[in-house]
Amino acid sequence: MDVIKRIDELRLLRGWTINRLAYEAALPQSSVATMFERKTPPKLELLQSLCDAFGITLAQFFSAGETSVSVTEEENRLLELYRSLSQKKRKAVLAILENDN
Repeated sequence: MDVIKRIDELRLLRGWTINRLAYEAALPQSSVATMFERKTPPKLELLQSLCDAFGITLAQFFSAGETSVSVTEEENRLLELYRSLSQKKRKAVLAILENDN
């Protein structure tokens, strides 16, 4: 698997710039930009921060395209929208949803 390509796919899926990705992952912009420029896979800690920003686990990152759960088109759209949110907005959405139950 091309790790850099996968990170870039996830970034573009959300419509994020490299700066936004760095912000969402709470990483220095220079670290993220250098990773892309040199095409060097990130160390595990950096990759975990990126996955956290994307709202996915490391297992989900490495199992690209291997969805074992069937989701509807509407559920998939909700997930896409959720993943494009900042961490603060994600928490707010979860709080709303959890209070409705």
